[in-house]
Amino acid sequence: MKKLLLPALLLLAGARPALAQDYPNHPIRMIVPFAAGSTPDIFARIVGDKASQLLKAPIVIDNRAGAGGNLGTDLVAKAAPDGYTLGASITGPLVNNTVLYKKLPYDPFRDLVPVTFGVHQPNVLAVSPSLGVNNMQELFALLKKNPGKYNYASIGAGSLSHLSMELIKDKTGTFIVHIPYSSSPAAVTSVIAGDTQMTSLAPLAIMPQVAAGKLKALAISTPRRSPLLPNIPTFREAGILSVEATAWIGIVAPAHTPQPIIDRLNHDFVAALKDPATAEKLRAQYMDPNPGSPAEFAAFMRAELARWAPVIKRSGASAD
Repeated sequence: MKKLLLPALLLLAGARPALAQDYPNHPIRMIVPFAAGSTPDIFARIVGDKASQLLKAPIVIDNRAGAGGNLGTDLVAKAAPDGYTLGASITGPLVNNTVLYKKLPYDPFRDLVPVTFGVHQPNVLAVSPSLGVNNMQELFALLKKNPGKYNYASIGAGSLSHLSMELIKDKTGTFIVHIPYSSSPAAVTSVIAGDTQMTSLAPLAIMPQVAAGKLKALAISTPRRSPLLPNIPTFREAGILSVEATAWIGIVAPAHTPQPIIDRLNHDFVAALKDPATAEKLRAQYMDPNPGSPAEFAAFMRAELARWAPVIKRSGASAD
């Protein structure tokens, strides 16, 4: 029996390197759980373009927006673990929705495997010029005078655009009504149209409208001023000492994807993120590349959960 098993075991042992050598041999689908034009979508298209050159296979972007990012993320979690379906996603569907939803159709810590961290971005709080405020102090005074009168737009419950505003409300004793949208373009459009009066989003969604005079940027959510946005003060400068958060995007795959494939994906996506031309394109979109190992990204996701779960519970936020 042992003699019969030995050739089979040797055959299986030799199959893993062959799998990695043969991969990829057809197009890779990268699911973005938000609409076209959203920040994760722009990230996926910039990085996917370079990574496809390194992998020598097309990367096709598939936008599957809905349910705060859960819809598209669930598709990644339930896809065949063969390296041909990936996800480019953010803190909501990868971390915070585990607290916001009583029951998710997937567990990001069990059903997904990290490939690499992608980028950090500061959130920018912007308001409609029609509010007539020029800084955070004037905004706080207006909100305190009119509790519940104004609305803010987010890209969904549990997103950084939601939680950063809830922190602001908590720290300043103000009340603003939360109106969730399916994507950053939709949230920005709502402010410009007057359906909401403010939002806190990644700069890619905000700054073109600021340049056009349709929005006014008041503050960013990083501890220090961003070199990419040197003229925008921090929340700390506005007197809110503990509202610090960065939006981020990472790349994941279905759990049980063979390790040689994860290693290949990590190698080539890290190389893509470190490519000078790609990094320049990302920084032009206010995204700071910060790739690393799958283990580092997994540890970061756990740290984000420990950081934001108490905030979510304290705010009473729920998506159910």
